[in-house]
Amino acid sequence: MTTVVSVAHTGITVRSLETAAAFWVGALGAEVERRFVLDGAFAADVTGVAGARISAAVLVLGGHRIELLEYLEPAGRQHLEPRPNDLGSWHLALDVTDLDLTVARCGEHGWRLAGAIGTMTTGPRAGTRFAYLHDRDGATLELIQRVARTP
Repeated sequence: MTTVVSVAHTGITVRSLETAAAFWVGALGAEVERRFVLDGAFAADVTGVAGARISAAVLVLGGHRIELLEYLEPAGRQHLEPRPNDLGSWHLALDVTDLDLTVARCGEHGWRLAGAIGTMTTGPRAGTRFAYLHDRDGATLELIQRVARTP
């Protein structure tokens, strides 16, 4: 039996909280729920990062919370750019009504297509369009435009 009640949020570590929030709000329409700073023993103990000082924002998008985390301290962060096939990589998938428009809006904020926009040709999702995008921090979004089905 599971003890999970719900998904609380998806956390993303970013280079710049301001830049990341501008993307999620400006390109995708997220709403800022709250902003805060985490530091002291609590931040270090919970994250396992000694001396952690984090500027954070919680955004709401499509009923899901996105937590953006900019580590202000300690210095010397690593920049990882995992590919979709690299172990430990992740992506967030969003259903959209207009894939081309959403890709263009994401592009205005520095997100780029990982490959090409593809259309599923067989199976129950035939006609559905997909795109993978990456930002300069290595985060990955999958955008999905479902085909309208006739009853």
